[in-house]
Amino acid sequence: MKINGIDVSEFQGNINWTDVKTDFVIIRAGYGREISQKDKNFEVNYQGCKKSEIPCGAYWYSYAVTPEEAVREAQVCLEAIKGKQFEFPVFFDIEEKRQLDLGMEKCSDIAAAFLKTVEKAGYFTGIYSSKSHLESFISEEIRKRYAVWVAHYGVSKTTYAGTYGMWQKSNSGSISGISGKVDLDECYEDYPNIIKKAGLNGFAKTSGTPAKRTKDLTITIDGATYSGTLTEK
Repeated sequence: MKINGIDVSEFQGNINWTDVKTDFVIIRAGYGREISQKDKNFEVNYQGCKKSEIPCGAYWYSYAVTPEEAVREAQVCLEAIKGKQFEFPVFFDIEEKRQLDLGMEKCSDIAAAFLKTVEKAGYFTGIYSSKSHLESFISEEIRKRYAVWVAHYGVSKTTYAGTYGMWQKSNSGSISGISGKVDLDECYEDYPNIIKKAGLNGFAKTSGTPAKRTKDLTITIDGATYSGTLTEK
């Protein structure tokens, strides 16, 4: 499968969600370690998606340079998204130079701390960064364990060396309802179905309705025979 989407933040300004036509949206929930750093347009963008019935996910931009700071970021992210439902994953965005300068082992530990904290709270989580950053600074173990959203521009198809569910293919797209440029994405996984079935991201776990037992029934009344099926209530 392949569906097309966008990701947005306060930098897109006031979006006219009535005019937006897209299969999904990933919304920036915020950044950093303080609730005051929640994206200024997160609430209105979330409500806009819901009113327009556009499936959405969220991402948190990280500045953490230790696992402890990443846990703090995760806790603030959870506070920001509390009470909301997301059909797509909650992504950890790691791309700051001072994080990458720490090397793969420490970057991986930082990412794992955030992802595990949010996952334990009942969310389907994933990691976002550029192709080169993911390949060079995030361990294969993490990239296989969590959903991957890879950024790679200027190519007809990403050459990312690994399994990924989403590809951010451009940071200069154009779409109705949004003034200026917007990131364009493709998704290849049925995240809404996976998430809803598992009861994650604010959704109640779904279960199949047990089949009702039936049996054929034949009765005779005053010489007349009647046949039918009896269904157990």
